[in-house]
Amino acid sequence: MTIVIEQQIENGAQAEEQKTLAITHDLVLDGGFATPKEASNDGFVAPDVNAFGHSFRDYDAESQRQKTVEEFYRLNHIHQTYDFVKRMREEYGKLDKIEMSIWECCELLNDVIDDSDPDLDEPQIEHLLQTAEAIRKDYPDEDWLHLTGLIHDLGKVLLHPSFGGLPQWAVVGDTHPLGCAFDESIVHHKYFEGNPDYHNPAYNTKCGIYKEGCGLDNVTITWGHDDYMYLVAKENKTTLSPAGLFIIRYHSFYPLHRCGAYTHLMNEQDKESMKWLKIFNKYDLYSKSKVRVNVEEVKPYYMSLIEKYFPAKLRW
Repeated sequence: MTIVIEQQIENGAQAEEQKTLAITHDLVLDGGFATPKEASNDGFVAPDVNAFGHSFRDYDAESQRQKTVEEFYRLNHIHQTYDFVKRMREEYGKLDKIEMSIWECCELLNDVIDDSDPDLDEPQIEHLLQTAEAIRKDYPDEDWLHLTGLIHDLGKVLLHPSFGGLPQWAVVGDTHPLGCAFDESIVHHKYFEGNPDYHNPAYNTKCGIYKEGCGLDNVTITWGHDDYMYLVAKENKTTLSPAGLFIIRYHSFYPLHRCGAYTHLMNEQDKESMKWLKIFNKYDLYSKSKVRVNVEEVKPYYMSLIEKYFPAKLRW
C-alpha cells in the first residue's frame, strides 16, 4: 500500500522480542485466566529470514511470490468496501454452510495456500501447528493460548470450494477499518485510489463515521478469515477468554498492532486484550518455517483442548 512499510524485521526482531517479554509484567487477569510467566531464555527464538530467505513481511523483495502478493493487495484494496463487508457479515453470519468439528476444519486447510503471505507457501495446517507448538513451549500453562494458536486461521476455509471458494482478496491479508480514512501504514496503500470509499467524504477523516474511543467491536473491519472465525467461535458459544477472541478477530490487523494506527478507536478492554495479541503476534509471524510438526503426535493434546473450549460440532 508515500508507502510506509512496517518496521523491517531484520532490524527490529530483537527489540520486538524484548518488548513482548516486557509486556508480560503488566498483563491484567482476563476472564479468570492466570497472568503468564515470562518466557524462559531458551524459549522460542525468532529466525532472521522466512522460508524464502527474505526478511519477514518484506513487501518489496523482488520475487515472483512478491508479485503475487502485490496483485493480491491491489484487488483487496479496490474491492473491500464498507458496503461489501456489511453484506459478507450478514451472509456468513448465518452460519448455515456446514456442521463440522474444529479438527475437521483444520484438516480442510491442507488444501489452502494464502496468496497474501510473503513468508509462507506451506499448507495452513503446518502454520497452525507451528504457531501453537511454539506458544506451548514458552507458555505451557496457558492452554487457551495454545488453542488460539491452533484455530486463529481456521476462517481461511472460506477459500475452500465447499464454502463457495471466495476469492483470496475477500479472505486473507492484512485487515483495517472501513468507514474512516485509510492509514498510510497499510501496505500497498496506493491502490486505495481505486476503492469507492476512498472518494466518499464521510469516510475520509481520522474517525470517519466513528467516535474516538468507541471500541473496535463497534468498528467495521475488512472482511476475511479473522472476522469469520470470530463469528463462528462466538456464535457456537466457545468458552475461550475475551482475549482469545480478540486475538482471533484482530491478528491480521497489522496497521494497529505493528504500526500503532487506529489506536484512537480503541477502548480500555481493547487495550488490555492488545497486550495478549502482541505476545501472540511474535509466534504467529516468526513461526513460519520449514520445520515440520508431527501431526499425529500432538493431535491428542489439541483434541483435549478443543473438547474443553468448544462443542463437538460447530455451525460454520
